Amino acid sequence: MNIQRIQEILNNKEKCDVFYEDKPVWIQEVQDNSAKVGFIDGSGDKDVYINDLYESNL
Repeated sequence: MNIQRIQEILNNKEKCDVFYEDKPVWIQEVQDNSAKVGFIDGSGDKDVYINDLYESNL
């Protein structure tokens, strides 16, 4: 995923399915080439590279 697409998702009111290592996440914030994500299953937060995030429909 790229920074432009992440900004589109953050500004979009519709639900977008975003994943990190096959786990659904929500994007909390973005800084440079990394993002802080929260895991939907409640297993915590993690800082990840934005290139490691992907959408389910791609």
